[in-house]
Amino acid sequence: MRILLIEDDQRVAELIRRGLEEYGFAPTLAYDGLLGKKLALQNTYDLIITDIILPKMDGLDLCKHIRQVKPDIPIIMLTALGTTDDKVEGFDAGADDYLVKPFEMRELLVRIRALLKRNQKPAGGSTGFVLKYADLEMNLNTKIAKRSGREINLTPKEFKLLEYMLQNPERVLSRVEIAEKVWDTHFDTGTNFIDVYINYLRKKIDRDFEKKLIHTKSGMGFILKSE
Repeated sequence: MRILLIEDDQRVAELIRRGLEEYGFAPTLAYDGLLGKKLALQNTYDLIITDIILPKMDGLDLCKHIRQVKPDIPIIMLTALGTTDDKVEGFDAGADDYLVKPFEMRELLVRIRALLKRNQKPAGGSTGFVLKYADLEMNLNTKIAKRSGREINLTPKEFKLLEYMLQNPERVLSRVEIAEKVWDTHFDTGTNFIDVYINYLRKKIDRDFEKKLIHTKSGMGFILKSE
């Protein structure tokens, strides 16, 4: 498995590189955002790991550029910035996961394996796979969501969150479950980024419709239900 690692701290980069090699991965290193962008767009990688604070181009802009050309490649952001706003900004830029420094190598490896497993395509691919509930539908191939025939513009993370809710309608989903299944991470009770994304979805899915589909169960979580 080929991994692109973009990290300007050469000591940290070398530690991560050695850790990846010990577990059978083949890492390529870049020490600034521009070189990372060039390598990411010119070569084929199974996964990208990038710091946010980088010389020449920061990790957020880098992630946005990569997403425009390679929308499906898994991206993990490594950063010392760990507030809810920081995490939301990273996910909005297109990151699939967000790991706050300092971290243990084994935690990074768990995140990598989870993303690689999730990103595996079924043999032969699938065609026309559509999830539906009430008047809401989502095409997993075209990445288009609609309600009552009206197309809804979603960010990658909003799409994945709504996808999971559509796969589990009329069932209360806890914040812990959403964090593990959608973000492949453990839920940090000190942040509210999941509530932030639920509110994003509500504005796009429910605001212009009389019948609301996304509901909060106080103290329990959230549920997709037609009431």
